[in-house]
Amino acid sequence: MLRARFFLRGGHLPPAGHQVPEDFAGVGVAAGADAAHDELQLAHLARLGVRRVRIDYTYGDADRPAGRLLPKLAAAGYRVNLHLLQPFDEARQMPDAAACERWRAFLADTLDRFGALADLVEVTSTVNRRRWAGYRLDGLLAAWDIAHDEVRRRGLTLAGPSITDFEPVYNVGLLSLLRERGRLPDIHTDNLFAERALRPERWDHKILGERLAPLIRFNLVKKARLLARIGAQAGVPRLVSPAAFWTLPRIERRLPDSEQKQADYLTRYFVLCAASGALEHASWGPLACHREGLVDDGEQPYPKLERITHYAAVTGPEYRPRPAFDALAAFNRLIPGTRYEGRLNRGQGLEVHAFAGAGRRIHVIWTTNARAAAMPDLYDAASLADARILDRDGLELSGTAALESRLATLAVTEKPLYLVWPADQQPQVLPGAAPLPGLVVHAHGGGLHYYHRKGEWHGMVRAQDGLEADALIRALHPEQVGAPNADATLRHARNAIWTVADPRHSGALLAVKQPVKHHLHKKLLDRLKPSKARRSWNGACELLRRGLGSAAPVAWFEQRSGRDLTLNWYTCEYMSGQVSIGRAFSAFARGEGIYEGLTAEDVYRNLASFLLRMHGRGIFFRDLSGGNILAQRAPQGGLAFALIDTARIRLYPHGVPVRHRMADLARACHKLHPEGREAFMAIYLQGIGHKFTLLQRAGFRLYDFKAALKRRLRRTRAYRALKR
Repeated sequence: MLRARFFLRGGHLPPAGHQVPEDFAGVGVAAGADAAHDELQLAHLARLGVRRVRIDYTYGDADRPAGRLLPKLAAAGYRVNLHLLQPFDEARQMPDAAACERWRAFLADTLDRFGALADLVEVTSTVNRRRWAGYRLDGLLAAWDIAHDEVRRRGLTLAGPSITDFEPVYNVGLLSLLRERGRLPDIHTDNLFAERALRPERWDHKILGERLAPLIRFNLVKKARLLARIGAQAGVPRLVSPAAFWTLPRIERRLPDSEQKQADYLTRYFVLCAASGALEHASWGPLACHREGLVDDGEQPYPKLERITHYAAVTGPEYRPRPAFDALAAFNRLIPGTRYEGRLNRGQGLEVHAFAGAGRRIHVIWTTNARAAAMPDLYDAASLADARILDRDGLELSGTAALESRLATLAVTEKPLYLVWPADQQPQVLPGAAPLPGLVVHAHGGGLHYYHRKGEWHGMVRAQDGLEADALIRALHPEQVGAPNADATLRHARNAIWTVADPRHSGALLAVKQPVKHHLHKKLLDRLKPSKARRSWNGACELLRRGLGSAAPVAWFEQRSGRDLTLNWYTCEYMSGQVSIGRAFSAFARGEGIYEGLTAEDVYRNLASFLLRMHGRGIFFRDLSGGNILAQRAPQGGLAFALIDTARIRLYPHGVPVRHRMADLARACHKLHPEGREAFMAIYLQGIGHKFTLLQRAGFRLYDFKAALKRRLRRTRAYRALKR
């Protein structure tokens, strides 16, 4: 470990000046039982634009579909990474003499048949995951020695030893052993996962924990550069990542838009790998697979061995390209073959990477999850006027009448964008380029985000295109939206809430919220926070991006100086036809068994499930009164819930602590009678393996007392005088 020099000063920053290989991006392929699958695979590969493929090949495959597909891949001109591996039970038997002989015979036969078709021969699989690959160290070394001899005898390129993830002790140890034995590979392979659930550019928290992660700065770039240096020190300067991917179920533990997030992460992952300058090429895992494939080939039981170990087969018969497919196709059209010119911004939360080649200069830009940056904060107006802008999937956003009017105000989000200029232009990123402070966006909620800043006002709208953004800004700008109309007012207390015409749809309404009164302590404390309008927008976005219902945010505007705490407006979709859970609970408390067609049992069960999901995804609502919980029948059955009044939300990286859950639930259950409260809490607490304790019941009663006291105080003359 000491000789490996794990300390790499500035290693988290990608070096500039290297060429990205033409065949930089690859993908894993597998055959299906029906030969028709081969043509489907080849058709998808052609659309994807990759030049390199990886195919897993094991005992008996010569007479199976893999042996049929391999020559077709070579004939189509793909550079083939032929991955030879032993079955799990055979790997466990190594270095038994009979197992060694079977391995040698398999290698000799396969290399004689197909060795000339392979660009490189990769042997063994995921050697640091014994439960997946089956190897002990002595068995692995025996398998490697045999493979090394057979590959070398035929003058082929040998790749290995196939470490998975960033566990450099294995890279150091195995490469050192292989060097001592005179058995080094030509190419050092590591399945370089950054993450399989979270964003690829984050500091790795699994090394020294969340708190120390920003100090040691192990991100994807640093990992790749360190692994390349480890290989070079051992005598193997070439580094390849044969497979890495984000699985949809892992993403869905935190975020619902798993296919969109997978596509975001894929683009960001490949851009960072290319920027690192450490990798000859990097490949996605499976082309077709229901869990992590670029193409969904249908729901099937997952194999016993992880596909990172052995991607054995595709099933079909239907193949549905996912957003990640289009994202990789766009990357392949734009980035391989270019020269990397460096990361152009400093600080975290925003990434701007520059590439040049083929008569053009390309910037790939994105923010970290839930953040947004304003284009005018990144580039000057002249640079933006000359740029073509493509979305993550390579679709043109610039050059169309519908987008031209507001293209310069298009917000950058976690969904990457490509900005393209002629090669003779040198667009500069402004020194202060950074995400907008105190702002959250839901990048996959439909439409694009447009940031508006002019005079004393600024804000954001969510729209399908520039024309729609213009219409929303005209209708909802502070100089236009004005004060609430008495006929359209829904509430007028601390906040005024009223409806306005939706400029996008004739006859539709939007709900506008403006704070009108602040208690004395709020006047002091709220000056340290974003405006109430922005907090309402942020809260709704956080709910929606976590797969929880809320009125869809449309716009927020505020006074830029923030001097007047009432000069901010939040606009969302107007929700009609919803049932207030507060009113339903009041009805149940009066002894009614059904309210608006909803039975108490249905409400308790469905609401408990919704709130378990909310708390499990890190949302501490802090104002979970029954009036802020709306419900309606879902088309697929059950109840669909939406939360309103979202300005107080607090977030946790994991589940909300139990004591804070109880604070939310005490508010939600306030209007519910004791029997109903007990029934509801039993269902909720069963979901986290708890029981309703005496202390928790006392907390609920304390909240009831405080609420009753507050109602009584509000009727007093002193309170009304203070309120004025």
